[in-house]
Amino acid sequence: MSKTYRLAIFASGSGTNAEEIMKFFKDHPAIEVSLLLSNSPDAYALERASIHKVESKVFDRKQFRQTDEVVNWLKEKKITHVVLAGFLWLIPENLLKAFPRNIVNIHPALLPKYGGKGMYGMNVHEAVKASGDLQTGITIHLVNDQYDDGEILAQKIVEIEAGDTAADIAQKVHKLEYNFYPTVIEAWVKAQQADLKLGSPGPHRKGSDSLKLWGDGAE
Repeated sequence: MSKTYRLAIFASGSGTNAEEIMKFFKDHPAIEVSLLLSNSPDAYALERASIHKVESKVFDRKQFRQTDEVVNWLKEKKITHVVLAGFLWLIPENLLKAFPRNIVNIHPALLPKYGGKGMYGMNVHEAVKASGDLQTGITIHLVNDQYDDGEILAQKIVEIEAGDTAADIAQKVHKLEYNFYPTVIEAWVKAQQADLKLGSPGPHRKGSDSLKLWGDGAE
């Protein structure tokens, strides 16, 4: 039986975050993961989707940017919300228009620091280590037409110890991702379900917190 809210996950690589989301919503009463899409036919995320009996599709740059094929797939599956989980391409205008304020992403740092094109994976953690920062964390945000520039839904902080390597930092951040991304997705969908007045959209760099669903705080 189809659930009320249907998620599509976009992933480019291993899919560890995607798998945590699929596991979290497996027996959820109202929300299900209905589709996983990838821009890489070699992404292990596709195997994870198969393990969890989630349909998957692969697309190329032309399909994604020059046609409505991907949007049509989402409409055919009656997708209500789009979740980016390690997806590295900028979202095109047709997809943004099809899902206004219904696309979410996770970034492995405390935006607006360490965001933008090329800032993903170990690139971020190495930059954090080089900076000497004492804290890092995750940012979960709505998606717009810029990299890492959407309105923030939630941030979670973790402390950096003096001896931590970039790999150590990555491990700490992964733990936050796995623990909090699924629950923030759930809260985001439920907030819309409750028809809360969440305020008008605004870029996080201007301090907008109208959609903030999860408090800050060290792990």
